[in-house]
Amino acid sequence: MSGVTLTKAVKKYGDVQVIHGVDLEINEGEFCVFVGPSGCGKSTLLRMIAGLEETTDGQIHIGGRDVTHDDPSDRGIAMVFQTYALYPHMTVKENMGFGLKMNNVPKAEIEKKVAEASRILQLDDYLGRKPKALSGGQRQRVAIGRAIVRGPEVFLFDEPLSNLDAELRVDMRVEISRLHNKIGATMIYVTHDQVEAMTLADKIVVLRAGRIEQVGSPMELYQNPDNKFVAGFIGSPSMNFVNGIVEGGKVRIPALCDAVIAASVALPAEGSSITVGLRPQDLSIKPGTSPITVDISEQLGGVAYDYLNTPTSERIVVETKGDELIKSGTSVEVVLDPDTAYFFDAKTEARLR
Repeated sequence: MSGVTLTKAVKKYGDVQVIHGVDLEINEGEFCVFVGPSGCGKSTLLRMIAGLEETTDGQIHIGGRDVTHDDPSDRGIAMVFQTYALYPHMTVKENMGFGLKMNNVPKAEIEKKVAEASRILQLDDYLGRKPKALSGGQRQRVAIGRAIVRGPEVFLFDEPLSNLDAELRVDMRVEISRLHNKIGATMIYVTHDQVEAMTLADKIVVLRAGRIEQVGSPMELYQNPDNKFVAGFIGSPSMNFVNGIVEGGKVRIPALCDAVIAASVALPAEGSSITVGLRPQDLSIKPGTSPITVDISEQLGGVAYDYLNTPTSERIVVETKGDELIKSGTSVEVVLDPDTAYFFDAKTEARLR
């Protein structure tokens, strides 16, 4: 096992810079997830670590070795892609051991490593099958097994579950988490799905436009976001953002019928606009006669998401418990605990603390 360190890593395509001086420390044995919207640079950064993209400037170290300009085969990494890339004419066993065979590893050693990977991934019953006889989840397990047999210092996953249906994604997420617990290897995982990030990661790296917005554990980012972008990206459903106005040392929220709440943070000048963040889980609703109405209510069984229309046309989502479906157009009042509100600078989007 080895840690990974990026020091002022830069990637340019001609005159276009897509990764802007990234500094990052990934500890040995850590499960680190790169997350962010499409085009934020997460896959590019992963490919730079793998050596599949040339690093324009800065340094990349794996296990203390400077590998910035090393070939991928010399970096001690194994990569699992979005596509399985299995050889259709080979069996599962042959696919898993092919890389070792090409490197002239003795047959007995290949057999041993394939057997161990098969045991870990519960593939013993499928070793004689060819890829066409496997489900999507089984094929992805074979691709992961092919990475395991190489005995890499670092595993790299590039959105490995995005081609699977919802149920299989959940199953494979559990499989990958179980794999990390078993072998304890350093793993770096790219996804745009913040649920995957929250459930898998020891450390999450939130990226935007080729820059790191924040690094921390899942709950650190959820409970203590540095800015509006991170607050809106981490958490499902996303945090609600509404306008607030500083008045008399408190914050008035027009979207909530001019509700006034106290703020235990340093507020800007009187009359300033700020952004108020309200998590759906921290809100509740009750019958009322206010101009706030239910637009759509999504019933998911034990929980529902109620999308509200407000006097300012700022949409608010509230998570409610129970199985009662609220009719569209119903007037409601929103109840919030001021201690659960987040406050952000309206211009810079930085968190007010």
